[in-house]
Amino acid sequence: MRFDVITLFPELFAPFLTSGVTRRAYESGLVEVRLWNPRDFAEGRYRRVDDRPFGGGPGMVMLAEPLTLCLESLRADRLACAAPDAPTVLFSPVGDVLTHARVERWSTGSSGAVLICGRYEGLDQRFIDTHVDLQISLGDFVLSGGEIAAMALLDAVARLQPGVLNDEGSHQMDSFNPALDGLLDCPHYTRPESWRGQPAPPVLMSGNHAHIERWRREQRLALTQRQRPELVRAARRAGHLSKGDEAFLADLPKNPDPDA
Repeated sequence: MRFDVITLFPELFAPFLTSGVTRRAYESGLVEVRLWNPRDFAEGRYRRVDDRPFGGGPGMVMLAEPLTLCLESLRADRLACAAPDAPTVLFSPVGDVLTHARVERWSTGSSGAVLICGRYEGLDQRFIDTHVDLQISLGDFVLSGGEIAAMALLDAVARLQPGVLNDEGSHQMDSFNPALDGLLDCPHYTRPESWRGQPAPPVLMSGNHAHIERWRREQRLALTQRQRPELVRAARRAGHLSKGDEAFLADLPKNPDPDA
């Protein structure tokens, strides 16, 4: 799948695309990333890509014309390369929060996307109204630009591609995954068995896989109920909670620490 990224700072992506386990997705072509700088399509000696906002106020606003020329050029390139049509995505605080479900949809049979990384006070609204298909947010906070958000999406998609992770099934045990009924993942422990006076839970060394799996399930339930109770409610509505799960959750107020 192909992602075209419109950014004023393409140099930020160089180490990201060549580091860590997800580089396998980019190097193999499973996820193709092409970078486009709207400054290359700006006019004038200084190739200006922003201007002061109408009505006054702080900051600058990205100009619609360089962005449009950049978008038209990359779309022509996609057409010449026989790449399928893809949605144009803007990272913005007004967008829907990026979720695991959306990442999964992109990672399987997707045509990719055009990712627009805004800067300054944002983009001229006329460009957004004309060209943007979807707006996405990472959460209720503001970044200095959309590049970090674009990297987050690319990383989340790349790690789900076949052969990228060392263990093919490891991502299926991630938080929010349907394999975990959308719950948060449980805590994990490794050697030594006792670290600075803190022992690992004995059940994990018991060798009894049924007990281990039940412990992990209860840890996921307890952690999710404490940190993200809406995910527990969603799992309940979907019919993913067993009678044993419900009994454990009912006892949580009496036993708030599942390690006790």
